[in-house]
Amino acid sequence: MINVIGLGYIGLPTALMMASHGVEVVGTDYNKELVETLNAGKTTFEEKGLDELFQEAVKSGIKFTTEYQVTDMYIVSVPTPYDKFSKKIDACYVNAAVKEVMNVCPKGATVVIESTVSPGTIDKFVRPIIEENGFKIGEDIHLVHAPERIIPGNMVYELLHNNRTIGADDISIGEKVKKYYASFCQGDIVVTDIKTAEMTKVVENTFRAVNIAFANELAKICRHDDMDVYEIIKICNMHPRVNILQPGPGVGGHCISVDPWFLVGDYPALTKVIWESMKVNDSMPEFVLERIFTVMKENGIKDTSKVGLYGITYKENVDDFRESPTLQLLECQEKHLSTPLKVYDPWVKENIVESQCQDFDKFIDNSDIVVIMVKHDHIKDNMDKLKNKIVIDCCNICDLPNVYHI
Repeated sequence: MINVIGLGYIGLPTALMMASHGVEVVGTDYNKELVETLNAGKTTFEEKGLDELFQEAVKSGIKFTTEYQVTDMYIVSVPTPYDKFSKKIDACYVNAAVKEVMNVCPKGATVVIESTVSPGTIDKFVRPIIEENGFKIGEDIHLVHAPERIIPGNMVYELLHNNRTIGADDISIGEKVKKYYASFCQGDIVVTDIKTAEMTKVVENTFRAVNIAFANELAKICRHDDMDVYEIIKICNMHPRVNILQPGPGVGGHCISVDPWFLVGDYPALTKVIWESMKVNDSMPEFVLERIFTVMKENGIKDTSKVGLYGITYKENVDDFRESPTLQLLECQEKHLSTPLKVYDPWVKENIVESQCQDFDKFIDNSDIVVIMVKHDHIKDNMDKLKNKIVIDCCNICDLPNVYHI
């Protein structure tokens, strides 16, 4: 049996996928309400194919509880935030989970850390906890790192098809864990050492963050000199060895907006490009806010309540709003304006900010300026409702004549 610890955006799909492919799984989470929801037969977030996967896993016997299990394998999939001052990883959730595992695990158990961590985190934090509990690593407890590699909006497909990395002290233990992941993963699974596995996951997300930052910096340059950044990128990308990404209002989610900071925090003297890239990405919400002020002034609009932000989530067609550019923009706005900009998102059913609207038509009717922060399919299907509005398109999806870009 495998005990999956943490049933959030990564842990739950992983547990369901393993269970639906014949692995005995018990999912554990400290959140009693979340566990009760799962035991009532409901998933806790929206994701393409997740409900169907959930039903398959339930039929296969998956169980959900707040209790840690006595078993021979644990997969720890809990959040790994970073300290916003030092930029170093905050391993408190991983530490807490491993401590709880140590209270119940038998000798010979394997502990798999699936949470994304900075290189050296397992050496600095996890190993000492295991040793402090009287276990000898490599004999009493086996330690493995198997970083997740999926994205909200396409989780089920990517769990099945993406390549994976397994890091282990003992290659034979790595191969054993690989078999469990191979029960569902159709991609290549590489077995390596733990620190290499830690580093590769962080580097993947850092590569993406740096490339996004380049596009965002181009947008700033082009705005400064009144050039069309999208036309420039389109022409540049006609070169066979150039593939510039699209600029946007910022980055969010756990991966791209957080993981690169782990490297900055641990290697501050060696990460100048990464540091500057992250600062560029983090500056984009305020850049969009300044653009809103400029457009308001150009059109003689003084009332900020007439400005509506479309989209709260960090990416299109998901309900995940962790670290979203819209929330970052609203935080910036609080420093300058007393009247908050109103927001609407068809994927976010509960009000997470005071100025949130739940009725799209009312949101549009009461907005003179609509700022497209997220390119949900919903807004693409409702472009006709923006014909008489001033549109600030941060996603380059609107071809109406009354459009401003970032």
